[in-house]
Amino acid sequence: MKTTTLSTSVPPKAPALATLTAVAAACAMMLSAPAHAAEAQAASSATDATNAASVPSAIDSSKRVIRLSQPKADNAASTNNAPAPQAAAPQPPTVQNRPPMSTLQPQDVRPPATPEFTGTTRVYDPGPMNATGIDLRSGQLTNIPTPQAQLSDVSFVPTVLIPQQTGDNNDKLDVSLLDDFIKDVSPNARHYPPNFPNRSQRHYTREKIKVLAEWIEPYAKAPNASYDVLMRAAKLNGMGRNLDLGSDYTIRGGRYVDRAIKIQPDSGEANFLYGMMLSEGGGFKEGQKYLDRAVSLGYTEAEQSLAQSDLLSDRRDKALERLRRLESQNPDNDIIPQQIKLIEEGKFYIWDIPAPDINVKPSV
Repeated sequence: MKTTTLSTSVPPKAPALATLTAVAAACAMMLSAPAHAAEAQAASSATDATNAASVPSAIDSSKRVIRLSQPKADNAASTNNAPAPQAAAPQPPTVQNRPPMSTLQPQDVRPPATPEFTGTTRVYDPGPMNATGIDLRSGQLTNIPTPQAQLSDVSFVPTVLIPQQTGDNNDKLDVSLLDDFIKDVSPNARHYPPNFPNRSQRHYTREKIKVLAEWIEPYAKAPNASYDVLMRAAKLNGMGRNLDLGSDYTIRGGRYVDRAIKIQPDSGEANFLYGMMLSEGGGFKEGQKYLDRAVSLGYTEAEQSLAQSDLLSDRRDKALERLRRLESQNPDNDIIPQQIKLIEEGKFYIWDIPAPDINVKPSV
């Protein structure tokens, strides 16, 4: 009997088939890996987008996350109405654009509305205008005491304009306040020793002389300064010397009056001023010729300065004789009798008499 045997062994080509199957499975796995990665990345991007929508943020230069605060109502409304986040391709983080500070254009700016006053608020309505101004007593200011004002010692300073330079130059200098000051303080500071009613007036006079002498100095220093400018500068500097302001005032005063005499040799005031400054400074001989010239030109005060020069030169009798003759020629002069009395009492300064009470203000 012939027996048939079934063999379960793999045919010779089976190993090749198994190898092909394994290769196919590996390829399938390699092809499916990018798809799974894309799905995971998309899911991650969707999660990030959802978080970004719920919490807006911006990244500054230091890479710190800045959370933007929003009202709760706006956050709730945006949460309820926001559509479901969609998966999107990943994008690099960008700084969130902030809204501008103001969207108003220049033409859109409106001034604030003027508030309207209501209730008991009243806007003052000025009274009728009359010749003396507005009458504040006209009904709207009741129970307000009426101001009372009184004026006394009203004085006017005449306007004085002098030429700045010699020749045909038309430039003028206003010396109104300067002349008014010189007129007020000359009885107190024109001669040595100066005499003031109190120390305050002496101090104020010194300070004003400093200011006024500095003011006129540039005009007097000019090579073609006028006679009027030089005489005023000489008077100020001469009073400054008497008030012990320094040797500069003595030098300037002598220089300016000397230039004034050269411009007007026949000026009685200029010759008197120069002779007085020299003699009261100790130059009796130098000053006498200018004082004699002033006397010949009819300047009365030059005789008094000559009497002072005689007294300081130990010629008391000659000084008394001169003053008594001068008193007879000028009976209305109340200064000369006081000077005669000083000499009779043995004093040496005829100008050391009670000074008139002046009121020099502390500012120019």
